[in-house]
Amino acid sequence: MAADSSDEARFRLLNDFQRNFPLVSQPFARLAEQIGLDEQAVLDTVSMWLRDGVLSRVGAVFAPRRIGASALAALSAPEARLEEIAARVNAAPEVNHNYQREHAFNLWFVITAESGRRLAEVVETLEADTGCKIIVLPLEQAFHIDLGFDLGGDGEVSRNAVAQDVLEPMSDGACLMPELERAVMSALEQGLPIVSQPFRELGERVGVREDLVLDVIERWLEDGRIKRLGLVVRHHELGFDANAMCVWDVPDDQVSEVGKRLAREPAVTLCYRRSRARPHWPFNLFCMIHGRSREAVLAEREAIVSRCGLEGYDQAVLFSTRRFKQRGSRYFGRAGT
Repeated sequence: MAADSSDEARFRLLNDFQRNFPLVSQPFARLAEQIGLDEQAVLDTVSMWLRDGVLSRVGAVFAPRRIGASALAALSAPEARLEEIAARVNAAPEVNHNYQREHAFNLWFVITAESGRRLAEVVETLEADTGCKIIVLPLEQAFHIDLGFDLGGDGEVSRNAVAQDVLEPMSDGACLMPELERAVMSALEQGLPIVSQPFRELGERVGVREDLVLDVIERWLEDGRIKRLGLVVRHHELGFDANAMCVWDVPDDQVSEVGKRLAREPAVTLCYRRSRARPHWPFNLFCMIHGRSREAVLAEREAIVSRCGLEGYDQAVLFSTRRFKQRGSRYFGRAGT
């Protein structure tokens, strides 16, 4: 193919390969062929983005609740103790995202663990450590899952607006997975090494041949345990400084249809149904909207509310004001934060 300009090629790399990362021995060479750069330029660019925080990792985004247990959780931290409490929450290796948001519940974080029992233990430990009551909001139904982030702003990222079945309650039992697969997943949770043959190096870390690593990852993509494989971007570093978690209280017999409608909106980057935590938290429909400014997000949300007929439901908007932690899920790997 004719080589794109350097800037165009790098934009394509960042925008187009947040998913469909090549499952071949030398994936960065394959990417280089497709965008008109050489392999070393791709490796150098990706390494720079990781160093500068544009990417959190190159690797897998695992489907919530398909492997172990996960839940969104929140607490109300006294303002004077917010940073201290956030640091205590961050210290738990099972916590992968932790944000301050504009609400009485001002600290929001995601917990992943190998079982529902382990997740409950993490919550209990955090409550004892912080002195704060935690509300736990498990995923009940996914309407739009994480398929990447459209940097062009034209809504062309493929969407999943077909609701999954309502999920069963989280199991207390540990995730059943062969030891070899657990080892591969634990290594993959850290992200791929940025080298010419990353799958071979990942396999060497856990004593598994490269071809077996590729086979296992391909199977996980096919069965839905991995939602996407590719570059995982950080929105803030790319200029999307505003993000709002928008929530509604929708009757249970309507929420699936409303959620599917909401998920079709190009500006919606995530859309889920979650458990309520009454009386403290009455909302069950969640979506995320990102934008370059608070005003842009509010304008988009107002238009979405009108198009989707959401005016009549109790609702709230929780803007993120600070990011305390953001990294990939750790279902099996306990090392590091």
